[in-house]
Amino acid sequence: MALDPTTAARPREELSRQTTPGREKLEGQMRTQRLVNVGLAFWMIVSAGYLDAQERGSAVSMVPTAASGPPGVDTGFSQPYAGSSKYEYLAPIQIDSSDQLHLPIGQREADRIAHRIGLNKAHAFTEEQYIEFITGRGVGGDPDQAKVIDASARILTNTVGRPLYSNVNGQLTPTVLASYGLFVNEHGLLESPANNHAPTRKVNDLLAPGGYMNTWCLNNGATKTLEMLYRSAYTVEGLFLNPSQRAAEPHELVPNDEGGVDSWVGMSMAPSIWLVNFALLYILNPSVAAEMPAAWAPIPSNVANAILASPTGQVWYSDYASYLQ
Repeated sequence: MALDPTTAARPREELSRQTTPGREKLEGQMRTQRLVNVGLAFWMIVSAGYLDAQERGSAVSMVPTAASGPPGVDTGFSQPYAGSSKYEYLAPIQIDSSDQLHLPIGQREADRIAHRIGLNKAHAFTEEQYIEFITGRGVGGDPDQAKVIDASARILTNTVGRPLYSNVNGQLTPTVLASYGLFVNEHGLLESPANNHAPTRKVNDLLAPGGYMNTWCLNNGATKTLEMLYRSAYTVEGLFLNPSQRAAEPHELVPNDEGGVDSWVGMSMAPSIWLVNFALLYILNPSVAAEMPAAWAPIPSNVANAILASPTGQVWYSDYASYLQ
């Protein structure tokens, strides 16, 4: 069979462009499958660690040995809460004065941290994608699922200028408590964001590979965003997620002994958990991630003791508000 002379005379690049639609579709499907496989492999590792810890009766038995980070970094957190020593220095430090309480990290610092853990602002959601995602729009969008994610983002960025509003003794009350790793739920109960009843704990299933976020990204042009996330420090720090939450049930407070002083802080301020949450918020919207707390603060001892003694890990905010002002 002879070639059409007009076709034979065309540059190879042009011919390639005219014959690639099927190949591009196949490559796109293969790329998507590779992405899902990477995500599922990561989630299986996390789940395996969690299940093995359950079987052994210890929530920390599967904590990985992390690569070393900058020398001399001692945050006072033990494992599994400290996470990878390679990235621990990027997490918030303890406040030096009350003036630093609940201050956000700011965009410049957020971008610096993102770069260090392997995230690029250029591959985060566009503004349009972000709005559609948190409102449950877009292909396969679900408003109910989106509400959980949006509520979680608000809790994790409960810093100065971003109060949460709750019903406290019949009054709509604003609270800002991010540096303590605590928040007040809509019913007026004070708890850790990792509490079983909190949106920030329930959201875990939506963020798992194959879950709502994964599927939404693949259906709405955010495949590169997912690829970036799974190749970042998120997958390293994610290994500490379930062991940390298991070790602290039901109160979800984390011990710290920095400077030889024993104290407690909410789970969301532990280095490994903070970095996981930061990575997730940064890919959704870098400006939202910039509102996360810059430093952690010890929970006042009487408040911490009350939460530790509660069978649900919750206490009425109105009973302890004066200690948290």
